[in-house]
Amino acid sequence: MPSDQFRFHISAAAQALGLKAVCFVIEGVRNQQTDPGFETLKAQTLAQVSKDLSSEAIQTDPILSGFRALHDAIGRSNRKNVASPESLLKLVLQTGGLPQVNLLVDIYNLVSVRTRLSLGAHDLRAISGNVQLRLTDGSETFWPMGSDKPKVVSPGEYAYIDDGHNVLCRLEVRQCERTKISLDTTDGFFIVQGNPATPADSLHEAANELLALIKRFCGGQARMLSE
Repeated sequence: MPSDQFRFHISAAAQALGLKAVCFVIEGVRNQQTDPGFETLKAQTLAQVSKDLSSEAIQTDPILSGFRALHDAIGRSNRKNVASPESLLKLVLQTGGLPQVNLLVDIYNLVSVRTRLSLGAHDLRAISGNVQLRLTDGSETFWPMGSDKPKVVSPGEYAYIDDGHNVLCRLEVRQCERTKISLDTTDGFFIVQGNPATPADSLHEAANELLALIKRFCGGQARMLSE
């Protein structure tokens, strides 16, 4: 599907849970393993994030607590299902850093730990049709990133699902293998997701920050997706 025809939608049931997201597509990016200028920015940002970071701060953070409340609302364990920004912040607390994957992934991970929001990205060429953030009915296909086989999809969870009934991201916990960002990615679908505890302005600010960093280090032409 041409990127100018690509659409994103949040279902009424997902909105009723308090899910909200700001998304955009960007074409013509030049992904690479890393960039010296970004590594400098990353080190400075992580040093700032680490100043007030503690287990207690992670546990009591209102945005992170909002993701846990979402999981409670759909009856999913927060011990087994940790939102991606919380996982990343725990990694920063334990190791002082973040894993280096590739530049596009490292950029959105850095914005995620700074904002506490859930950020994700998918290779636009690997997505079938359009994408919805909706509740699962159990008929979808999910092949988690890094897994050697698909996993059963439980009904009643929220997920990003394309027109081919493929789960791109389950909750804000696990992305899929098929659409992961690689060094070959030139066109991407980027997500900034919040919860009932996050005002819409914070989502737009994070999306603008993410987009500015991608353009700065990887180039590309972007289009915001209206809901």
